[in-house]
Parts: sequence; structure tokens; C-alpha cells
Amino acid sequence: MRNRKIFAGGLATLAAITLCVASVAVAAPAKDGDIRVAGTCTKVSSAKLKLSDEDGRIEVEFEIDQNRVGQRWAIVLRQNGAVVRQLTKVTRAPSGSFEVRLLARNAAGADRFVATATRPGETCRARASF
Repeated sequence: MRNRKIFAGGLATLAAITLCVASVAVAAPAKDGDIRVAGTCTKVSSAKLKLSDEDGRIEVEFEIDQNRVGQRWAIVLRQNGAVVRQLTKVTRAPSGSFEVRLLARNAAGADRFVATATRPGETCRARASF
């Protein structure tokens, strides 16, 4: 009986280790140094902001996913408080989403980015520093 308890305990430990390894393997690979953050939205949409090094500049990618096609959003991207891009985007098929991409200058020190998207009745915002 004693051997069974040790064996059962060993199986439980092995199962726990396997789950930990499996969860690490499922994590999405990110380019070394990329900054990825999930934004917040006042309704059911989702927002993501990604910052990465691009030949000495900062590549900024801001995505809104609303799951509804044809929705018009006003977007403002700020770097260190200054507006670097202001535009309007419309969610497109098949996923009801859009993405804004730009290359920003890499100023001395930390660069703080705030991306804001608004439409009637909803606002999404994401913040990150690079």
C-alpha cells in the first residue's frame, strides 16, 4: 500500500509539471524587446498596443477588435504627450477590426505612448512605454 501512495503522489507531481511545461509552450512568441499591452474599452471591444524596435525607430501597432463591420472610430496616437497621428478608421470584414501602424522617432530616454480610439458610446485606450 505504501508504494501506491508514493506512486500516486509521483503521478500528481508529474501531471503538475506537464501542465506547467504545456502552458509555457503555448505562450505566443514575441520578438525580443517587444512591448505588448492590452488596452481597456468602455464596452465589449478589445484594444492592443505593441511597441517594437525597427532600425532605431519605434514601430507602433494599435489594434481595435469590435466584431462588428462598418463601425467608424477616431484614433489619436500620442508620444510623450504630443499627437503623432490622428485619423479615422472603419472596422472591416471578416473580423470587425482595424490596425494602425506607424514608425515614430526614438527620443532620448523612455518614450510613453497613449493610443485612444473613440466612437459614439465607446472609448478604448492603451498605454505603454518603450
